[in-house]
Amino acid sequence: MQRSKNDLWVGLFVLIGGVAILFLALKSANLLTLNFDTSYRVTAKFDNIGGLKPRAAVKSAGVVVGRVENITFDDKAYQASVNLAMDSRYAFPKDSSLKILTSGLLGEQYIGVEPGGDEKNLAAGDVVKQTQSAVVLENLISQFLYSKAADSSSGSGTAPSKESAAKESAAKESAAKK
Repeated sequence: MQRSKNDLWVGLFVLIGGVAILFLALKSANLLTLNFDTSYRVTAKFDNIGGLKPRAAVKSAGVVVGRVENITFDDKAYQASVNLAMDSRYAFPKDSSLKILTSGLLGEQYIGVEPGGDEKNLAAGDVVKQTQSAVVLENLISQFLYSKAADSSSGSGTAPSKESAAKESAAKESAAKK
């Protein structure tokens, strides 16, 4: 009798521990949010969303003010349509702008809200017009490499620039003085 009672308590303790670990895993992976506040839905269109995912944070001044609800492709405008669930306790002017930002250098992406100056606030169903797409690291690297390749190819076989000619003449003068 005593042994079965102890087994029951141990089993219950292990079950509660398993549920707690599952809860923490889902919470840390941003797959579970327990939010009982009401929210309003707004939509924004971006040319490139990079690695933005549903359930990503929407932040203003570093504070989470909403979540990305879902992402679809608008085949008429050829843009990504992002639906946001904004907490109703936060109101933003209609002319606010949204941009996709990254936490750290290679961290997860989120949407940053920069409030505008309009007297009217965003309401359910509004579409945010001012958006800035994600900065894609691969695009930055390729632009850098192409600009370096263009600089090196344009520099060969051409006359020296005025700046480099002035540097050469200054070096020659200082060598002559010594």
